Amino acid sequence: MSFEPENFVDEPVTRSRRAPLWTEDEGTTDWPQKKRTTPEQQDEFEQAAETDKPTPLDESSSSRQVTRASSAKRWPTLKRAHALSFVGLLLFTAVIYFRPYELIPALSNFTSMAFWLAIATLFVFIPTQLAVEGIVTARPREVNLALLLLLAGLLSVPRAIEPSEAWPAFIDFAKVITMFIVMINVVRTELRLRLMIWLSLVVGIVLSVGALNDYLQGHFDPHGQRIVGLIRHGLFENPNDLALYLVTLIPLTLGLLFIARGISRKLFYGLCALLMVAGTVVTLSRGGFLGLACASFVMVWKIGRRHRITVVALFLLAGVIFFLALPPEFIGRLLSNAGEAEASAVARQNLLGRSIYVTLTHPLLGLGMNNFPIVSIHDQVTHNAYTQVSAEMGIPALIIYVLFLLSSLKRLRSVERETYDSRARTRVYYLSIGLQASVVGYMVSSFFASVAYLWYIYYLVGYAVCLHRLYEAKSAEGVFARASARKPLSMFDEAADAPAAKFAEPLAAQHER
Repeated sequence: MSFEPENFVDEPVTRSRRAPLWTEDEGTTDWPQKKRTTPEQQDEFEQAAETDKPTPLDESSSSRQVTRASSAKRWPTLKRAHALSFVGLLLFTAVIYFRPYELIPALSNFTSMAFWLAIATLFVFIPTQLAVEGIVTARPREVNLALLLLLAGLLSVPRAIEPSEAWPAFIDFAKVITMFIVMINVVRTELRLRLMIWLSLVVGIVLSVGALNDYLQGHFDPHGQRIVGLIRHGLFENPNDLALYLVTLIPLTLGLLFIARGISRKLFYGLCALLMVAGTVVTLSRGGFLGLACASFVMVWKIGRRHRITVVALFLLAGVIFFLALPPEFIGRLLSNAGEAEASAVARQNLLGRSIYVTLTHPLLGLGMNNFPIVSIHDQVTHNAYTQVSAEMGIPALIIYVLFLLSSLKRLRSVERETYDSRARTRVYYLSIGLQASVVGYMVSSFFASVAYLWYIYYLVGYAVCLHRLYEAKSAEGVFARASARKPLSMFDEAADAPAAKFAEPLAAQHER
């Protein structure tokens, strides 16, 4: 059975490489759960509220913050810690994205910079985490699934066709999972989450400017078809992977646009989103285009939930206008009516068929990480994140991987549902929608790219878990909440009036008697 087409075109940029709710029915393996109240306790709370007496709190919840709402909620206290670990994580992420030793000649000898930053971060993180919480890591569902996926990769090594290829791939993947776990534990303030997102946004802006410059200057690959890109190695050496990254950033940028205060900030985020859309287009990535379309639809569908018919009509109209404004070469590639584009599409179909065949013949543990190119066509990867996992680590690993993606969507959906009624005064609502659209964009675009072991989705899921943890700890009004409309000095006026009011109330009561 041959999967090789007669007109197969070998694309050198797609060679094998390695990656240097809270809800009523949710389990108890996540963050500390909100304390439920029995009907008797609820009656006591209501009576205390009527008589202005302190609410009955047991000893285990004495350190928790009580939020006045329609139903009494007790949010767990989130301790402030890991400042040095977060600095290490931020520097590590910047090095992973930018690879400064390739952009700056003076740093050319520091190619292991990311490795040593990771070691230093772990050296600080582990003792701090044990001192603060008494455990190595928190265990939300996503962390458990990531560890199971890493275990599946380890089990695939001994039975791999080439263990010498599988073991380095496993080590690289272990780095990804390790830093994902570090991020889950150290990003525990709104400022830290903002800094991580802003760093990703800066990377997206730089990459988009580089992509547009390459396109306008005519800097293409040896085939003369695709742009080279500013960062030509690592995560973004492939224009398809570059498009995938930009697709995941665009909805997140739009979420920041909705929560931004002031016309200037909204204009900035809007221009950033347009710039990244243009950067996605000039990559000529069909997977990126489909991912962008699906992510955009999710975004407008959720924001315009009260006017769904109008939203869908406007979305389709905008899609037609956008399609007509595309460069002719992109339309030809999208429709696969050009010679090389058509050959590439046929090659992808054959690779998909080959990866499914390998999955069915090695269903339990797969071929071994990074071993699919050995049995592939022209040493090509699967060009599909899902069959990459199933062919190289087995069907159980594929199930774990899909659950990992869906769990983050469920977590974000719970935040969206609980903050929908207060979306006018809370900004966490729009950020949760943006992250959901970003994950959907990844899920669609990754169907056309072998990126399951790379950093893209693990940062997105990390943002989702950290946002949910902040929401659980501080409530909707405490995370990304809009600033108060009061005058800046009004709090001092209230503080000055408080002692007078304290003594005035008993005097007034005595006067009435």
